Amino acid sequence: MSIQIFGLPVSRGVAIGRAVLVASSRVDVPHVFIDPTLIEEEVARLYAARDVVGAEFDALKRDLPADAPAELAALLDVHHMLLQDEALIGAAADWVRQRHYNAEWALSAQLEVLARQFDEMEDAYLRERKADLEQVVERLIRSLGRGAPLTLPETDRDSRDFGGDEPLVLVASDIAPADMLNFKRSVFKGFVTDVGGKTSHTAIVARSMDIPAVVGARQASSLIRSDDCIIIDGDAGLVIVDPSPIVLEEYRFRQRQSELERGRLARLRHTPAVTLDGERVELLSNIEMPEDADAVLEAGSVGVGLFRSEFLFMNRGGNLPDEEEQYDAYRRAVEAMKGLPVTIRTVDIGADKPLDAMSSSELRHESVLNPALGLRAIRWSLSEPSMFRRQLRALLRAAAHGPVKIMIPMLSSVREIKQTLDNVAHAKRQLAEAGKPFGEVELGAMIEVPAAALTLPVFLKHFDFVSLGTNDLIQYTLAIDRTDEAVAHLYDPWNPAVLQLLYSTISQARAAGKGVSVCGEMAGDPAFTELLLAMGLRTFSMHPTQVASIKQRVLRADTRRLAPLVPQVLGSEDPEATCLEQFAAATGATHLPRFAA
Repeated sequence: MSIQIFGLPVSRGVAIGRAVLVASSRVDVPHVFIDPTLIEEEVARLYAARDVVGAEFDALKRDLPADAPAELAALLDVHHMLLQDEALIGAAADWVRQRHYNAEWALSAQLEVLARQFDEMEDAYLRERKADLEQVVERLIRSLGRGAPLTLPETDRDSRDFGGDEPLVLVASDIAPADMLNFKRSVFKGFVTDVGGKTSHTAIVARSMDIPAVVGARQASSLIRSDDCIIIDGDAGLVIVDPSPIVLEEYRFRQRQSELERGRLARLRHTPAVTLDGERVELLSNIEMPEDADAVLEAGSVGVGLFRSEFLFMNRGGNLPDEEEQYDAYRRAVEAMKGLPVTIRTVDIGADKPLDAMSSSELRHESVLNPALGLRAIRWSLSEPSMFRRQLRALLRAAAHGPVKIMIPMLSSVREIKQTLDNVAHAKRQLAEAGKPFGEVELGAMIEVPAAALTLPVFLKHFDFVSLGTNDLIQYTLAIDRTDEAVAHLYDPWNPAVLQLLYSTISQARAAGKGVSVCGEMAGDPAFTELLLAMGLRTFSMHPTQVASIKQRVLRADTRRLAPLVPQVLGSEDPEATCLEQFAAATGATHLPRFAA
């Protein structure tokens, strides 16, 4: 019987495939595809962990005190029996061989299968044994964590290499940033998560992968079973489980239409982004790693508007990158862009991008309370000046190889501005004293908290350019946690207060002769292209996959006709409806897309 599950649409398109469940666990479970040549080695690792845990159970039972309750020995016997059951270990080995899961993931996947069977048992005593099974699996996973390091997945492989003839889609309660990085160039054709908002980390990465995704789907991971056939409708925020043949064929037709549209947009790659009235627009790209630079050039972007440097700092087991490693990464990105400008943001950790190297009690404390308002981004950098200057030195050295701009996240006060400038000057002196070559850079500030937008003249006095980080600006203006599905529906880019801050920032920067861009999700959403152009924005930065659709709207826009409509939009109680009505009339379009990402 078909099931429909509704969530938040965060990445457009349609995905059809077999469900792969990433189970929740009380211990961290790495999710990695194993190279086919190492499958039997991974199976052996699984059985070795079983032997280790079995020996632990034997030792525990042997060392029980003479007066210990008999139930304890019986419980250990139950755990030992579950451990030896081929329905657990043998089936987990099958997951490794058939789907190429790593051993930990295979165990958690099989735990989901067996847990459902326990839940369906009529006998109350047997149902309670599910907890014993969970404890055994947890001990196995912990044992595997002490074993050999995992083999990272081979990327760019077709999903059919990992079991079955159909594509795979990922279903989870939530997906950790570490797993998202592992999956980024892997085999999944779509994502579904129980939690998350439109600008949560999972949503942003799904859009960067240009694959359909639905988040905040509540009970999706408990309603969907492994290998279920599911459809992800990333436009409507709909997940269909076990669709009927008619529905399946309808969505396959939509997939084919989408591919044709992508082909048409691809032909715009080398067309300059110029409006009908001759206004030249810069379409830049956001990247996360140096290797992403190739996609920027392929998309026809004229530079990198945001290089998120924090991805060099994450998933490193507590070891921060040194100056040489950072310099090498930044240099590779700069050289790969072949003379086009690269804007690199200093490390922006916290909130939905926690850093595993954050070890102080203060950082651990803030991450539990409210990470979005805690010691994050520039606040953390200024609290760790040696780390900050190490990154600044690497950035300055990379600037010797091509045009580099440095962008500082989450600045909110004159004090932070002056501390930042002092650190930049100190880093330059250190390089000069060491005789290391470095280049001149433009220095910019991200405008992503209302305090910065409301005191913009101070920022324009000290910085060469500003960039609007709309994701956080909306979050802080509306006091909405953008990663919390309970309030995600209140996250509204069309809120009049948000639009007023955008317009004020763009207008003041242009009047001061300073560069201004938008590098948040709004830059890549076609629903906002005409409005941002009308406000005076001429520099957009987005994921490379979004460039073609935004360029298409730029080429069709006439800013002379659009600009006079801005006061009507800003003065409206329903800016989205006003924008749709007024801009559609001005452009002659029958409709403009509503915000869906």
